[in-house]
Amino acid sequence: MGDDQHYDVIIIGTGAGGGTLAHRLAPTGKRILILERGGYLPRERDNWESSAVFVRGKYRAPECWYDKHGERFPPEVNYYVGGNTKFYGAALFRLRPQDFDELRHHGGISPSWPLRYTDFEPYYTQAEHLYRVHGEHGEDPSEGPVSSQYAYPPVQHEPRIQQLSDDLCRQGLHPFHLPIGVNLIQDPQGRASHESVCIRCDRVDGFPCLVGGKSDSQVICVDPALQHDNVRMVTGAHVRRLRTDSGGRSISEVVAELEDGSEVRFGGDIVVVSCGAVNSAALLLRSANEHHPGGLANGSDVVGRHYMRHNNLALMAVSKEPNETRFQKTLALHDWYLGADDWDFPLGGIQMLGKSDADQIRGEAPRWAGLASPDMPFEVLAHHAVDFWLCGEDLPRPENRVTLDANGDIHLALDEKNNIEGLGRLRHKLQGMLSRLGMHPHHLLPHSIYLHKGMPIGATAHQAGTVRFGLDPAASALDINCKAHELDNLYVVDTSFFPSIGAVNPSLTAIANALRVGDHIAERIR
Repeated sequence: MGDDQHYDVIIIGTGAGGGTLAHRLAPTGKRILILERGGYLPRERDNWESSAVFVRGKYRAPECWYDKHGERFPPEVNYYVGGNTKFYGAALFRLRPQDFDELRHHGGISPSWPLRYTDFEPYYTQAEHLYRVHGEHGEDPSEGPVSSQYAYPPVQHEPRIQQLSDDLCRQGLHPFHLPIGVNLIQDPQGRASHESVCIRCDRVDGFPCLVGGKSDSQVICVDPALQHDNVRMVTGAHVRRLRTDSGGRSISEVVAELEDGSEVRFGGDIVVVSCGAVNSAALLLRSANEHHPGGLANGSDVVGRHYMRHNNLALMAVSKEPNETRFQKTLALHDWYLGADDWDFPLGGIQMLGKSDADQIRGEAPRWAGLASPDMPFEVLAHHAVDFWLCGEDLPRPENRVTLDANGDIHLALDEKNNIEGLGRLRHKLQGMLSRLGMHPHHLLPHSIYLHKGMPIGATAHQAGTVRFGLDPAASALDINCKAHELDNLYVVDTSFFPSIGAVNPSLTAIANALRVGDHIAERIR
């Protein structure tokens, strides 16, 4: 069945890339079609239940991918309007200026980008304002120059995290307020005011927000874009393949399967793939034809390659005094982002996670066998928990890649030991300070349930790099505007375009890039 309308732009996916792009293009008056594989996330009590979100993985996509050994694993992906931003922690960092240059790591070279920090800076500012990022530019000594201060003040620390910040300062370090996207209005004591949408609860990190207080793509971009008469969205539309014209130079049809199993074909002047780094690469590979036998945009053989997802550790320390904090995700530390006095290579960054609760700890406890875990009931331990996220850069290896088997199933090959030395040293730095931070020095426990993973490969939330952009068509799939080198009307606008990933959450860069590419597409269709 064919759709009887022809669109100026078709956007496949509604996450940080696709949703933001739709918002940027909506005011042009051009006919915009958004295709979303899922529907709206059900609003229900389980949205805020750790047992549902983390332990049972109720909202995770009901599918499995395969590792390089052919073993099945459940990926950390969510198919809803808003994409993975429905469940992200809304930590919205800029990459450092050095991340856009070639950077030497212990495990190898992180390649340079074809654009520089200065090219992205205006769009970072726009992205921060659009997504209501709260923070304070100037506190983080590793950040680059900015053209404008955050539009919203930093989320104030609660007493235990303020004490942690003070203790870190006494160690000669430079903690700063974590930049986070929330619709929060604070009273003088930092509490959520009467008119605030965000209620400053303990469900900010990894949970969807029942009250719409978290700056996800659906709330910030998709729903407002749909207020324009020229924007249409079809949910439950799983795009299976893209078809090209007879010459193979442009996309002529987007073929989607609807929830009832029927197939629908959509036509548009410009087609934008924003399915996430793994699924975007898979769609291009699945759409191979006689003109593009290796997959669309893949004459360089880079599509699916150079997969990255960060080297991450989620850890739980145990405070000697009770930690009464509810909104814990307010502090970060980048003193060792680019190196340390005893190490010439980048280590990465430390930031706070959302507050552990007893259900998460109960689900985590079996993984602590043989570790020095504290002899406390789960409820007491939760009351003393202080939760950290450590993030280091993994490198874009060509052998880390997305492929499809004969059945069209996704296979993900990943070297788990890719540039991990820096992350280990970052953990050692944190552990060595615990006693000076008012915490038990021997208890720094893995908090892997936060990552929804039974094995490390399953932590796909920060996926990036599989359809890289560049100046050389022989070494990249996209040009600097994220248009395919080999097709006139195909763009990829999500984290796939990253040549490297840095050591901060990739969402803000994806958002800023969507605004940048949106301006290019708007000019083209005008």
